[in-house]
Amino acid sequence: MEIKFKKLHPDAKIPSYAKFGDAGLDITATGSFWSNNYVEYQTGLSIEIPEGYVGLIFPRSSISKTSLVLANSVGVIDSGFRGEITFRFRNVANSYYENNFYQPGDRIGQIVIMPFPKIELVEVEELTETERGTSGYGSSGA
Repeated sequence: MEIKFKKLHPDAKIPSYAKFGDAGLDITATGSFWSNNYVEYQTGLSIEIPEGYVGLIFPRSSISKTSLVLANSVGVIDSGFRGEITFRFRNVANSYYENNFYQPGDRIGQIVIMPFPKIELVEVEELTETERGTSGYGSSGA
């Protein structure tokens, strides 16, 4: 599948798979913006997600080596969005350690592009009965 992208910054890197069989394409930072509550990394890239597909933005597993947490858990890039891909992280340690954050040139996240079904919701009076029913958190035991 071909996906169009645009470099918005001369240092932008083309997203790529690190290993054969990877689901996510790694995305690299070109810069960052700090505030009291978060750090936002720019990627210097915009992308054209085809209609019927969505781009899902996840942190890389290297996030565990930092005190950062992706602020919106999973980012959603809709097919109509043409702005720059950015990653906004919260610093849960509330302190700055130079080696504990990503730097420009570091791979900061990944994008997974997936098809999604068009959903039509139908209001009903009752839902189909199941074994689980309305049991919620912890309903399977542990």
